[in-house]
Amino acid sequence: MLRDITLGQYYNTVSPLHAMDPRTKILGVIFYMAALFTADSVWEYAAVALFTAAVIKISRVPLSFITRGLKPIVVIMAFTLILNLFMTGDGEELFHLWIFRVTDKGVVLAVKMAVRLVMLVMGTSLLTLTTSPIALTGGIEKLLSPLRRVGVPSHEIAMMMSIALRFIPTLMEETDKIIKAQTSRGADFESGSLVQRVRAMIPILVPLFVGAFRRADELAVAMECRCYNGGDGRTSLREFKMRRVDGAALAGCLTLAAVLAALKILGAVNVL
Repeated sequence: MLRDITLGQYYNTVSPLHAMDPRTKILGVIFYMAALFTADSVWEYAAVALFTAAVIKISRVPLSFITRGLKPIVVIMAFTLILNLFMTGDGEELFHLWIFRVTDKGVVLAVKMAVRLVMLVMGTSLLTLTTSPIALTGGIEKLLSPLRRVGVPSHEIAMMMSIALRFIPTLMEETDKIIKAQTSRGADFESGSLVQRVRAMIPILVPLFVGAFRRADELAVAMECRCYNGGDGRTSLREFKMRRVDGAALAGCLTLAAVLAALKILGAVNVL
C-alpha cells in the first residue's frame, strides 16, 4: 500500500498539461479545490467530475496510476462515511441502529464527502504528477514573490514545500524496505490486537526517523557545499512564460466556474 501513494511523484511523459506553466497549474489546483467544496447538487458534482476526467485525459497519465493513490485513503474514506452517516440527525429516518439514527440527509452527505475525497485526491495528485520538483519550486516562488515586500521569505517557503513533497515517496519507499526487512526477521504487523499492532510499529518508526534525520543532514551538507544561502541574489535558470496552453487552461477554469454558477442559479430558481 505504501507504494500506492502518488503524492509527490512525477510521471515523466509529454502532454499539454506537462508543458503548462507551473503557476497556472498551482492556481488551477486552488480553483479546483474551491469549486469542489462549493459544489452541492448532483449536476454540480457531475460538472466537476467531467472537468476532472478531461484534465486526466489531457495529462496522458494512466488512470490506473492515478486511482492507485486512492488505496491509502480507504480508511479515511470509511471513517468519513461512517461519521457522516450516523452523526447527521436531520432528515427522514431510514433505520435505527442502537443509539444511532440513519437519515436520508446523512446518506446524501456521506456520499458527497466520499465523492469529494476521491476527486480531491485524483485532481490534486495531477499537480505533482505533471510538474517536476524544480518547476514546482519555481512556480511557488514566483507566486509568492510579491510578498517579499512585506518580509515573507518566498524562496525559502517554496524550497521547504518542494523538499517536503519530494521526501514523501522517498520516506514511503524506505518504510516499505524496513517493513520487509522486519518481516523477514519474523516480525508480525497484521495479527494481534490494536495495542499489539501499535507496539509492532516501534521497530519501524525508530529506524525510519533515524534515516529521515540522516537524509536531512546529508541534504543540508550538500546545500552548504554548494554555497546555498537562501534566495538573496539568486537568479533562475528557467524563466516561466505564459503560453497559449496556459490561456486555454485558464479559459477552461472560467468555463467551469460559469457552469457551476449557472447550475446554482437554476437550482435556486427551481427551489423558489
